[in-house]
Amino acid sequence: MQKILDNEYYDFIINNALVPDFNNNQNVTKLNEKHSLLHIHKSKMDACDLGLHSYDSFPSLFTLSSKVSVEKSGIGSVQRQPHLNLLGLGVIIGIIDTGINYQHPAFRNQDGSTRILSIWDQTDQSGLPPSGFDFGSEYGKNHINSALKSSAPWKIVPTNDTNGHGTAIASIASGTPNEEESFTGVAPQTKLAVVKLKEAKKNLKNIFLVPEDALCYQESDIILGIRFLISVSERLNRPLVICIALGSSQGGHSGRGALSSYIDHIVSLPKIDVSIAAGNEGNKGRHYFHHVSSPPFQHGFYMNIGNADKSFSMEIWPFPPGRVLLDIASPDGEFIQEESPSAKACQNYQLFYGETRIWVNNINMEGESGDQLILVRFENPIPGPWFFMLHNIENEPFSIRSWLPSGNLLSRETYFYESTSSTTITAPGNARNPLTVAAYDQFNDQILAESGRGYTSFGQIVPDIAAPGFRIPCAMGENEYGIITGTGAAAAHAAGAAAMVMEWGFCRGNLTNVTGLLVNRMIVRGARRSSTDTYPNNTWGYGQLDIYHLFKRISVI
Repeated sequence: MQKILDNEYYDFIINNALVPDFNNNQNVTKLNEKHSLLHIHKSKMDACDLGLHSYDSFPSLFTLSSKVSVEKSGIGSVQRQPHLNLLGLGVIIGIIDTGINYQHPAFRNQDGSTRILSIWDQTDQSGLPPSGFDFGSEYGKNHINSALKSSAPWKIVPTNDTNGHGTAIASIASGTPNEEESFTGVAPQTKLAVVKLKEAKKNLKNIFLVPEDALCYQESDIILGIRFLISVSERLNRPLVICIALGSSQGGHSGRGALSSYIDHIVSLPKIDVSIAAGNEGNKGRHYFHHVSSPPFQHGFYMNIGNADKSFSMEIWPFPPGRVLLDIASPDGEFIQEESPSAKACQNYQLFYGETRIWVNNINMEGESGDQLILVRFENPIPGPWFFMLHNIENEPFSIRSWLPSGNLLSRETYFYESTSSTTITAPGNARNPLTVAAYDQFNDQILAESGRGYTSFGQIVPDIAAPGFRIPCAMGENEYGIITGTGAAAAHAAGAAAMVMEWGFCRGNLTNVTGLLVNRMIVRGARRSSTDTYPNNTWGYGQLDIYHLFKRISVI
């Protein structure tokens, strides 16, 4: 079995400068020009392996950013703006998600042939992997067309989207029009390249105490998916717009990290753009913030733990980095008092009553950011209100930010008592250069309550734009259509819009050196803004996506 698939091997993200230190190349998988994966065997794994190995070397875990439903929207198409003759011709839209139902009419031409250029199924080891990769199976356009003509298509191309999220996202951005279903994608003349992500390794989920049945994906596989999509676009010399409808609440929400830095880099290159969901954490009660400005430079806060949440983690990021200690009190009065922060210490506490175990990593300098991080992991916690007290032993002002896991990794019963909706945009949406997209209800022009709010923890402006994200028509199932709600749907909508701009710029020769960064600035300039609001703001960014207004402005440039 390939080590990247083997659960007895940890996957650690390392800088490529360290690769020569590891003589056996079979232990290293290249991610991109900056980072690689180091595969380390461990027969007996333990939660305190995070401590022996740095927090930033473990890939973050990502969850889906929209919810698919079989309901009909009853609204007709909201995707396409009228009177535009830009439909994405010559542009590739890349989807990194749960896969795609390639047989669906939303991804076929009028003659029944496929509009999909390539599918890399990371979960399928029965075929040949893409060139430059050593796992999964790639199915090209010819494979897919042969399957579509066959009475047993799964025998030729045995990939599918059993979840439906990836199919829905791809259809919003690029779906073939269907008048009977009042459906069309935003840019229906684009081609598609698709990555079906494998689920995160069990050992990584165990490190962060994620429930075994929770669906999530690991950062390193998303990076590999991006590299694959770029290889497809380079081979065909076509512009590429990638849609990432996934998010993670891990990290300091500052736009750092291996995936964020990679996206920042590629969006500055010609012909590549990335549209990213802002996440759906705005109303979940999973972010806490407080600034401590006066002696005794300590602060306490409460978090409720629900009955359903048997294992999870929380992150506390004090700023500026100092020496902050954490004390914890359980609902039944047991008290944990911490000693001092350390680079590698992992403290394991067994409470006297019940079966509660707690691991605390008080990391005085997290490797990616240089900031202090206190990682707290719970197993079988007692339900009810838990109290956390933070002390700055440097006796100086400091701020506290704490986040809980995103999406389906936690129930709605676990939340902070005095939470804030600000700084809830999930990674990689807090990176600097991609198009980060919030979601609004296009029926009443109100932002969705769950849509992630900015800014980053360092005050950088996100989101960039807001797009329709409520009950958006989409493809699903074999030949069915339904609806999808969330910032993932909004990001897909914006990806289609970015493809239109790429067609205008590169394919039609108006701006042949166009970068994703330029496309995003053009979209921001064309946004529709309310006269009653101040822009940019942490809810709408620079306003509502307005393709007609954008091209109206372009026409006079």
